Amino acid sequence: MSQKTNSSHGIKPFRLVKFFTFSSLMIMFTATIVISALNAHWVRNILLEKSEEYASLLVENLNHQIISRFMLPVLVQYGEIRLREKEQFLLMDKVVRSTLHSFNVEMVTIYDENNIISYSFDTSKIGQQNAGGFHYEKAMKKEATSRLIQQGSFLELMFWFPQETKIITFSPLRAEKLKSPASLAGPVLGVVEIVRDVSDDYKKVVKLQGLIIVSCFIVMGLLFIVLRFVVKHGEKIIEKRADERLKLEEKLRQAEHLSAIGEMTAGVSHEIRNPLGIIKSSAQLLKKKMEKVDAQSTIPDIIIEESARLDNIITDFLNFARPQRPDFRPCRIESIIEKNIAYLNPQIEDNNFKIITDISDSLPEISADSAMLYQAFLNILINAFQSLKQNGLITIKIKSIPGHIVINFIDNGKGVPEEVLKKIWTPFFTTKDTGTGLGLGIVKNIIEAHNGMITITNEPAKGANVEIRLPV
Repeated sequence: MSQKTNSSHGIKPFRLVKFFTFSSLMIMFTATIVISALNAHWVRNILLEKSEEYASLLVENLNHQIISRFMLPVLVQYGEIRLREKEQFLLMDKVVRSTLHSFNVEMVTIYDENNIISYSFDTSKIGQQNAGGFHYEKAMKKEATSRLIQQGSFLELMFWFPQETKIITFSPLRAEKLKSPASLAGPVLGVVEIVRDVSDDYKKVVKLQGLIIVSCFIVMGLLFIVLRFVVKHGEKIIEKRADERLKLEEKLRQAEHLSAIGEMTAGVSHEIRNPLGIIKSSAQLLKKKMEKVDAQSTIPDIIIEESARLDNIITDFLNFARPQRPDFRPCRIESIIEKNIAYLNPQIEDNNFKIITDISDSLPEISADSAMLYQAFLNILINAFQSLKQNGLITIKIKSIPGHIVINFIDNGKGVPEEVLKKIWTPFFTTKDTGTGLGLGIVKNIIEAHNGMITITNEPAKGANVEIRLPV
């Protein structure tokens, strides 16, 4: 229960960071949309403001041209202005169109003082009354007004991408005061309505804005992908470290438990060894006396043999509970292996075993305790013999890699079952009817005391492979 609690405490801070990170990303995403909408409104207002300034200059120029090129000549020639007269209308049309021909003006309408349309590009409108509305009234009060008209489908208007965008400007038509320079400060003679098509300008601005929005979304998407990757990677690191910590805590508890058992076992073994020595020596003395009385009796031999076996068991207990410290001296691995094979040669011959050695040339010397390595290799070979049948084969490979010497003991036995392989390093675990289950534990202690590593795997040919790596 405490392990799960510790693990959750380790991951909770990271989950909090992840929550705030994703929340910040969503806030940034929302802010981008809001800023885009405000930007669209801002662009609309800027376009309207600039168009008003442009239209004001345009109307001022048109006003001057109408006064100087139409009104004055007509008054001189005809005595009065009557746009219903064809000649006057054509002259007005010529003046207006020549003045505005390069300014992308779609419609021009001129109202007189009575809110009657006196002139228009659309001749069907001429003569209409009260067509100016609210904007006409403001223009008659010497105040110019403009409004933005957009046309398109519902979706086009909702996403600020209309088919047509027009600006309608109402401005007073005023008489010029005769002074130098001339100014439009005279009385209001009528109202000029100018309709300009600014669709192209508006679409360019909207496209630029859309490009900015798309760029923002792409950047946000990339940030999201990077953030997602970082968060996932961080989660894996946190989980991995939590698992490693749990494993280390489990190993620590196991080590403490084994240490307590080892201390107890060492104390008991030491106390048993003394009387056991007395039993063994007494049995040897009894054997000598029994030879005179009953030479066929095997009881003393059984006592001596079992005493020796118990002494070996106690030695294993003591070696596991109180591992020796290596006496590091220069030595050669191939020499130790040769001694192991020489010692086991009688057993090899009795069982028709075959040992093949594959030793690389120019192996370096290592600093190690040759006696301890001899014991470790001997235990491995004896375990291999116990898994072999008659005419079994063991291959010993020794090679050098950068920084290490690698020793492999490969047999052609039955291999190690997977369920046994998971528990093979557990102290006192054994699949044999006899034995303490400490042999491989002692081997592992020896190899790790030399800063090495040992692994046991199954070969494809059903045999076991014990690999040892020792630092050079």
